[in-house]
Amino acid sequence: MEIRLLRYFVAVVEHGTVSEAASALRISQPSLSRQTKKLEQDLGLRLFVRSGTRNVLTSEGREFLAAARAVLAKESDAAQLASSLAIGRLPSVSLAAPRTTLIDVVTPFVATFQRQDPVPTVSEIGIDPDLSRVLPEHDLVVTAQGPRPLPAEMRVGTLKLARLPVWAYVPAGHPWDGRESADIGELAEEMVITPSTDFKAREVLDAAMQLSGTAPAGRVETNHGRVAQALAAAGRGVAVVSDDPHFDLHPVRLHRSGEPLTIGLAGQWRSDHHAAETLASLAHRLRDFCKERYGPTLERAPLQGIWRKSPL
Repeated sequence: MEIRLLRYFVAVVEHGTVSEAASALRISQPSLSRQTKKLEQDLGLRLFVRSGTRNVLTSEGREFLAAARAVLAKESDAAQLASSLAIGRLPSVSLAAPRTTLIDVVTPFVATFQRQDPVPTVSEIGIDPDLSRVLPEHDLVVTAQGPRPLPAEMRVGTLKLARLPVWAYVPAGHPWDGRESADIGELAEEMVITPSTDFKAREVLDAAMQLSGTAPAGRVETNHGRVAQALAAAGRGVAVVSDDPHFDLHPVRLHRSGEPLTIGLAGQWRSDHHAAETLASLAHRLRDFCKERYGPTLERAPLQGIWRKSPL
């Protein structure tokens, strides 16, 4: 069914006669009469009966009029939205990130949005997402590592957001309580509590320990970083995660050969996105938010001051 025919039908109803509607539409009366007949034929319905010089709706015509007006209203809304999008407006924004980043970084960032900002939605993705699939589905993706190779025709904007430490969390009274840092070799004497391999902190720790040729005294694996911290608070070992702290645990920054274990976060978006400039601006706001929340992590920051307890 053609939108044009619905528009002609409504015009005849509103003007009462084909001649007046044709004048308003700036088409000939015979042409409008043919188009109206064509709509009736397409629908298999009689929409009008003649009453003197006027066209009067049939009962089925009255029923169809409401549907026709609804379709035209939707078409008008779609046209306005398309026009708005074409000039770069972003009424809503879809944000995606791995679980820990989503909980500790993206969700608190969303809490700072103002009324004039796009309406946000958030989604969880894996730690190693296929950006060729994820980026077309989301506006701004926060990843914990560099992208996989992308198709040559796909252009991606990228902004480094933060480089966050991998922490060893210990309860009060643990020998590491009060320390600022520890070498991963010292984990050889500890029961280590880690999240599963679906978490970037676990991937970074395993790679560092393999390079160092060391292994923990024992390992407990959980399905969530918060659970790992809960077990550490219960005295079951040292929780190695990148999450913000909970349960009054003390954070100890892990090192390997003097270099801190960190996870780099980057914001990424399609360069050909209709609102690419808006997304780039949003990514810069997110970077500023990370700096406010965690300190100047992209610079060579000292141990003191790089971590601050989440206010949320």
